[in-house]
Amino acid sequence: MTPNEQSQHALALCQLAPVIPVLVIDDLAQARPLAEALVAGGLPVLEVTLRTDCALDAIAAMAQVDGAVVGAGTVLTPDQMEAAKAAGARFAVSPGATSALIDAARMQGVPLLPGAQTCSEVMHLLEQGYVVQKFFPAEAIGAANVLKSIAGPLPQVSFCPTGGISLSRAPDYLGLPNVVCVGGSWVAPKDAMARGDWAAITALARGASALPR
Repeated sequence: MTPNEQSQHALALCQLAPVIPVLVIDDLAQARPLAEALVAGGLPVLEVTLRTDCALDAIAAMAQVDGAVVGAGTVLTPDQMEAAKAAGARFAVSPGATSALIDAARMQGVPLLPGAQTCSEVMHLLEQGYVVQKFFPAEAIGAANVLKSIAGPLPQVSFCPTGGISLSRAPDYLGLPNVVCVGGSWVAPKDAMARGDWAAITALARGASALPR
């Protein structure tokens, strides 16, 4: 799968909903009901970050939920790319991009959403064929204004900004012509997950899925 083909797959996924939940799962028992709650709220594309010991098992469990399209986030190495695919991940997200990671995505046939922050990084990924990219970290650098400026010289690149974005800030990004969706963790608060309040998470997902873009 070429980077351009990967980007077309990533674009199709990003267009399914305005928000991709960015999920850190510490308790495997939470994985399936969390996926069910988010899908019920209209957010089918789920990013499980590889930051916990049970992340790969969580991907495998969530991949069994009807309507869920589960991917791996914080993918940093070729080994993680291979393991994520084996667990059932249908896409991968990285905070940046390296030649080794790009090669691994091509070899594994996994759609990659590589991260960028500067025009040079965006241009380098564009040269590789990535027309859809993650923009990270978003809120830490005021990315809504940055992306608005980037749209001028680089209108052919679309972005999924991630990092510190809240429900109140999401519309500032989704209103930009070069933003196809945003990544957000607010739809799965740790306190709601800990008490198993899946109805609350479904309600948050429903609000996120209704955001205009």
